[in-house]
Amino acid sequence: MPDAVVVKGNGTTVTETHSTVVRGDSGPQVAQLVASRVLDVPDFPKPGVVFKDLMPLFADGPVFREVIDGIIEYHGRDSFDTVAGIEARGFVIAAAIAYATGVGVVPVRKAGKLPRATHSASYALEYGEATLEVHQDAFTAGHRVLVVDDVLATGGTAEATLDLVERAGGTVAGFTVLMELAFLKGRERLAPRPVHALLTV
Repeated sequence: MPDAVVVKGNGTTVTETHSTVVRGDSGPQVAQLVASRVLDVPDFPKPGVVFKDLMPLFADGPVFREVIDGIIEYHGRDSFDTVAGIEARGFVIAAAIAYATGVGVVPVRKAGKLPRATHSASYALEYGEATLEVHQDAFTAGHRVLVVDDVLATGGTAEATLDLVERAGGTVAGFTVLMELAFLKGRERLAPRPVHALLTV
């Protein structure tokens, strides 16, 4: 991993220098595993943004399996009834966890992608705005939902998703991301809800 991460948005530049020692909520071994499969893509999706590409992790079968097993071990396979994945890379993570634990999976999608009545939430990204939706009948009352995504940045996407889960009748059982960009303070935005990040940079 590089020593500096730079994200430009809304006319500002945020720079954070971090040590080469990797850290994460599941320990340094898992954090190093994730870090070893991340590629920095400059100027995507717009100039000045450094995109953290986790596709190499998904493409490496043994590594992907170890990461999924680590998430399940952290939460406990009996601690949730459904896994909700945030579009789009969260779908990959959620489906794998759901299959491994024998529970269902629910997609949290961008506006206009779901065919039936939905709850929706709009929020600001570090480089724009977006709206997420989930089916109104996605969860039964009290359903324990593990929410997963690839990256936690400013926390807007996660905050909107956790609110949607609760509005749809679910109970948030946990929230996991593969990577947290700590300098964007998404974890603080989500407090007091707990955040589980396999890799924090």
